Amino acid sequence: MALETAEFQRLIAEHQRMVFSIALRVAGEYGAAEEVAQDVFLELFRSAEKLEDEHHIRFWLRRVTVHRATDVLRKQRRQPEVDADEWMDEVHALPTSAEDEAVNASVAARLEELLRTLPEQMRVVVVLRYQEDMSPEEIARLLSQPLATVKSNLQRGLRLMRRKAEVTMKEYVRDGRA
Repeated sequence: MALETAEFQRLIAEHQRMVFSIALRVAGEYGAAEEVAQDVFLELFRSAEKLEDEHHIRFWLRRVTVHRATDVLRKQRRQPEVDADEWMDEVHALPTSAEDEAVNASVAARLEELLRTLPEQMRVVVVLRYQEDMSPEEIARLLSQPLATVKSNLQRGLRLMRRKAEVTMKEYVRDGRA
């Protein structure tokens, strides 16, 4: 399926949020996610004739985005990490006009930070499962992994996030005392 300019623009408009969101959650940095998204759509333009239909395009975009963002993640490991405070300010610049919004923003920022601490394979499956609402079977197909591996990574990733949240988010956990 060769892409005309109008069709390519439509595909970008339809899928850019999904591609960017996956890239951001896997790579963990706004700038890196933007670069990943650009690379993915350039590759889509080059590879369009290989793609059969809308379902295949969505599947392909998810797969390529995960792979590109994982590559960025691996490169980041070889380089010094960005200061977490900078990342939090950059990614989570939310209004704090009401106390509830501030608390929600703080919880969301901490959860994003916890997600960033997961090992790569666990992070990818958690993002695909809970952000993209993909079933474990779909994730296994997308990543070309056995279903048992996907389920294991998902279970271990969630368990690890829960343990870390218990330690780092105590102020948000309510106890039975009033």
